[in-house]
Amino acid sequence: MKFDPAFYKNRKVLITGHTGFKGSWMCKVLCMAGADVTGYALEAPSIPNLFDMCNLESQMNSIIGDVRDLEHLKKVFEEVQPEIVIHMAAQPIVRESYRNPVYTYETNVMGTVNILECVRLNSCVKSFVNVTTDKVYLNKEWEWGYRENEELNGYDPYSNSKSCSELVTSSYKNSFFEDRNTAISTCRAGNVIGGGDFAADRIIPDCIRAVEKGEDIIVRNPFSTRPYQHVLEPVMVYLMLAQVQYEDKSLAGNYNVGPDDTDCWTTGDLVNLFCKEWKEQTGHEVQWVNKYDGGPHEANFLKLDCSKIRKAFGWKPVWNVEMTMQRIVEWSIVYLQQRDVAECMERQIKEFVEGLE
Repeated sequence: MKFDPAFYKNRKVLITGHTGFKGSWMCKVLCMAGADVTGYALEAPSIPNLFDMCNLESQMNSIIGDVRDLEHLKKVFEEVQPEIVIHMAAQPIVRESYRNPVYTYETNVMGTVNILECVRLNSCVKSFVNVTTDKVYLNKEWEWGYRENEELNGYDPYSNSKSCSELVTSSYKNSFFEDRNTAISTCRAGNVIGGGDFAADRIIPDCIRAVEKGEDIIVRNPFSTRPYQHVLEPVMVYLMLAQVQYEDKSLAGNYNVGPDDTDCWTTGDLVNLFCKEWKEQTGHEVQWVNKYDGGPHEANFLKLDCSKIRKAFGWKPVWNVEMTMQRIVEWSIVYLQQRDVAECMERQIKEFVEGLE
């Protein structure tokens, strides 16, 4: 099984968090497929931001709203009558969750409750996918990957709130949807990187900001190990899962989405790869410095076992980390030279879809 653009042509899809980095890539994919896309989110979380750069607002129905606002959400669902809902709206930054835990829980937990309540009240929804994170698991610093049946208990407020989001989804599924024709799944994705991410406290955006300013890259924790994957990897999985469970409810479930074991890299090695690729494509040297700041607790080692989704759908990653970094640097050069980033995205999406075949 793989993402099928033809399935989405004229299909009503509602995406929460559409103005964010991952949401913008998903909207671009769906608009290219001819879907009838509605987005519900706060204003784009950064300046600059990918959503505005690609002029996505002119290609879809973009609604500015807060997932904590249940009454507004109800009105949107009643008006749009979506067939597919993909929930990505979140407060996604670990360090921010330490600074603002109440907002993090309100958004990530009650936001999920509100979305599921709207799905419950609108029988038009046939497929719902809740996007969470690899950090939902109780992290024991194992060398092997976590499976979908492992204990959920994220450590920090961000990770824990996403664990709670998983539990909320399970409760709603068991309580309200067993006898309904609505398929409900969650997807737990590893660390996502790609062109167009401008978030604070993320390593690739930090790299791009440093080269833009002509400065050394600051790395806070070069020895933490994460499963890195291009943003299109999980985006295509979310869309594939939303499609297959729409057609066969029995395929709904909880799924890990991550790269091969060989693509679990330390932050320091990932930055080394960025520096290497930057020099190859631009001819300019760039360096990084270790400035470990002893900040709030974050996991040192974390990876996923993705055998379930491989077996269920024959899924496998398309781009490894080296190929991913080539695309990131390519996109970043286009951005820094003030060229057409939307065209670059379209080209990369077409290349990725061709790799699925």
